[in-house]
Amino acid sequence: MKRIALCLALVLVLAQTAQAHFGYIVPSQSVVEEKEHSNLAFTLAFLHPMEQNGMNLEKPLEFGVVTEGKKTSLLGTLTETKELDRKAWKTSFTPKKPGIYSFYMVPAPYWEPAEDKYIQHISKVIVPAFGEEDGWDEPIGLKTEIVPLTRPFGNYAGNVFRGVLLVNGKPSPNTDIEVEYNNVGKKFVAPFDCMNTQVVKTDASGVFSYAVPWAGWWGFAGLSTAKETIKHDGKDKKIEMGAVLWMEFVAPKVVKK
Repeated sequence: MKRIALCLALVLVLAQTAQAHFGYIVPSQSVVEEKEHSNLAFTLAFLHPMEQNGMNLEKPLEFGVVTEGKKTSLLGTLTETKELDRKAWKTSFTPKKPGIYSFYMVPAPYWEPAEDKYIQHISKVIVPAFGEEDGWDEPIGLKTEIVPLTRPFGNYAGNVFRGVLLVNGKPSPNTDIEVEYNNVGKKFVAPFDCMNTQVVKTDASGVFSYAVPWAGWWGFAGLSTAKETIKHDGKDKKIEMGAVLWMEFVAPKVVKK
């Protein structure tokens, strides 16, 4: 009986560690074209996107937007909500003029006992407004971030996305990039558990690519380990840094004749 109990406990631990964590910062629409429909409703959360399992997200340390090189804090606009039955945050933002709007979230480090480390996923999403497209390929100065090499909006499902992972402003070679679909409504079931999270690596220049198989919101998370540590129960613990970028890939509209 003891051996069976031990095996079951090991299976549970492995199941927990198999799930990838993603900081979640997704607007109600990925492109703003008309002033009449320019209000962006945001949900900020911490979750396993493909499995649709949520975790509590305490109020972020930072939440804001960068446009034309100017950073504006939006932290005071957040109100508490629920996402997947866990604590999350919501707000809204209305672009006033043409531009590239890069929204970002810096959460407090989250202690993950199953992995014996802290997790901090710095997340962003890039939204173009009123036809402006210049500047989507520029970093916004986060501790770690994915800088797109493919335009991060207006992409069809099936397109190949390319990006470069920066850690402390420098390309991060040979680094894991985890990719997950935000499986709202659990429309899809992976044939194998390992397929819930897709994994690619950056090359020697910190560049990676991934072909998105179907339409919807997809998260890309570049994982690295911070130089600093945090004490937990008197012991120094590592911090997993995640550079998360969210993008929507869409299917073309079918014209009925």
